[in-house]
Amino acid sequence: MPTKEIIEILIYLLPGFITAWVYYGLTSFPKPSQFERIVQAIIFTGLIQGIVGPIKWFFLIIGKYWIILGSWNDEKRFIVSIIIALLFGIFFSIFSNNDKAHRILRKYGITKLTSYPSEWYGAFACHQTYVVLHLNDHRRIYGWPLQWPSQPETGYFSLTDAEWLTDGGSIELKNVGSILIPASEVKFVEFMKLNENGF
Repeated sequence: MPTKEIIEILIYLLPGFITAWVYYGLTSFPKPSQFERIVQAIIFTGLIQGIVGPIKWFFLIIGKYWIILGSWNDEKRFIVSIIIALLFGIFFSIFSNNDKAHRILRKYGITKLTSYPSEWYGAFACHQTYVVLHLNDHRRIYGWPLQWPSQPETGYFSLTDAEWLTDGGSIELKNVGSILIPASEVKFVEFMKLNENGF
């Protein structure tokens, strides 16, 4: 295949790759294999090009009956498709991060799944409360999770207002803004209940 045709194909697929890049940059989903990313880019490109057509028609109608904004050409088509790609990436990441679309689908019995990348991530996203981390060495630490790992095997918990819990009570970590705990050291997590008077 001539180099010119390869470049044209890549330029045509670029909006789909941009959408995927924004989506995976703004969500905690693991990046798929290279083949899956190409398939996703093709799907996103199809959706984007399906929207570019009506936008072109809209601008031509405006130019015909109201005001001429300029001529429609390949450069303007490319710019519009890039803008749509960025908006698509943001739009899909918003719905993936807040579970709204899946919540509606669950309500009507269409699916039982969530939009979160894992049950682990969904538990932290849905339970915004203090937690107790039970560590592998049987120690326990209590605190508010500022950040947590997307997957249970890797990453760190960042806890603020942290206290070590012992059989005799709690040991407050004075003058400590936050503490990092490796996820690999955590055996399980307790999410504290919120009552009427607080925690």
